[in-house]
Amino acid sequence: MVLEADIKAQLNQYMQLLENDIVIKVSVGSDAISNEMLALLEELATMSTKITVEKAPLERTPSFSVNRVGEDTGVVFAGVPLGHEFTSLVLALLQVSGRPPKVDQSVIDKIQTINGEYHFESYISLTCHNCPDVVQALNIMTVLNPNITHTMIDGAAYKEEVEDKNVMAVPTVYLNGESFGSGRMTMEEILAKLGSGLNASELANKDPYDVLVIGGGPAGASAAIYAARKGIRTGIVTERFGGQVLDTLSIENFISVKHTEGPKLVASLEEHVKEYDIDVMNLQRSSSLKKKDLFELTLENGAVLNSKTIILATGARWRNVGVPGEQEFKNKGVAYCPHCDGPLFEGKDVAVIGGGNSGIEAAIDLAGVVRHVTVLEYNQELKADDVLQKRLNSLANVTVLTNAQTTEITGTDNVNGITYKERHTGMEKHIDLQGVFVQIGLVPNTEWLDGKVECNHIGEVIVDKHGATNVPGLFAAGDCTDGPYNQIIISMGSGANASLGAFDYLIRN
Repeated sequence: MVLEADIKAQLNQYMQLLENDIVIKVSVGSDAISNEMLALLEELATMSTKITVEKAPLERTPSFSVNRVGEDTGVVFAGVPLGHEFTSLVLALLQVSGRPPKVDQSVIDKIQTINGEYHFESYISLTCHNCPDVVQALNIMTVLNPNITHTMIDGAAYKEEVEDKNVMAVPTVYLNGESFGSGRMTMEEILAKLGSGLNASELANKDPYDVLVIGGGPAGASAAIYAARKGIRTGIVTERFGGQVLDTLSIENFISVKHTEGPKLVASLEEHVKEYDIDVMNLQRSSSLKKKDLFELTLENGAVLNSKTIILATGARWRNVGVPGEQEFKNKGVAYCPHCDGPLFEGKDVAVIGGGNSGIEAAIDLAGVVRHVTVLEYNQELKADDVLQKRLNSLANVTVLTNAQTTEITGTDNVNGITYKERHTGMEKHIDLQGVFVQIGLVPNTEWLDGKVECNHIGEVIVDKHGATNVPGLFAAGDCTDGPYNQIIISMGSGANASLGAFDYLIRN
């Protein structure tokens, strides 16, 4: 039996939701992955009379496709979709059977109007929490449009293929044999890359907002909900709804929720925002902000939005080391997510730059997968909690270097080493390795403001107790501000606070 009893019980409930018969075509050999795949599929077939499994030649072995009767839909799994991808399998079964995907009709319309042949391949890891979003989005597009196919490829099952294509980060997506994108992508982002996203003309001539929130993370979502509940015209413009929370694996300090994951929390935020009359403009990057009679926000696509008040909730992003080789070898050995990309470095030597909690957690996580981990910390001592340091020190395949200043990440096609300077001796040293994970904190997304609002020395927007900035009518919340702590729950609170501050400003002015 492949599935545990509790998972099988849940799956039985989902199998009752199948709309029509489906045929699973499977191509297997005599290897262990083939045996596990066949056992899983035969187990699924015992749960519903609507599922038939038959052997058939497919492009890759082992792999299987999920089809309507008499029709190849193009939904293919090259690998055993357990772990984080089990949900992708369940949803594929339901959607191919005829159960409508939970997607806005406007998005469905865009997918169905795509012309031409689009053959997607996504390289994933079963431990990657970002990969299912890409897999599920591409599967939905495949189900809705006969011109689109998608194959999910487990990198662990197809190591040679991954190495041949030089895939060093997941998810990595190929379209018609050419590199299409890497990292987490929503369906809207995929459509935008295909030329089906929002453009300036669709954003033109919008009436002015009472409150316009810039940023769609926890602070931005909270601010928009609080504003909309006041009955005032509210909009959100965001580069990526959910922000950095989308890249967070485990969340255990969101009070009242014992455990959740970033993408799941973001889905709940988005669902809550949609309960209100909030104009959400996703995948839109802000380029400049001016204060006239109204605030004028110019987007990178040229559109201009007007509002009586603005709430900045642009969040923060991973801080770069800023040394030669970092950008050149990004996704070619330089990575920022140990949970996602760690399995690709199995049996290899890697470095972690950063000795805070995130860096040491990354080193502990990687130590269970890679051959050896070297931690480089700039200061004399690690900054991580004692409990994490004790755990780290118990691992035989980890070396910690303090007083180490990274000076270069080296490589040819991929990373082949890291150079650092011993700060106490001035001596420069080099380590041969195949991967570098950067874990040195965050930097606020405020450069685009170009001095229009008062910030501190690291670019954080300075706010008062109402979330107000030095510019009347301009408020800020969350990780882009000078608040002392960056936590999801604190961002939500500061978003609510700034929204109430903006409402108070409106009724007094």
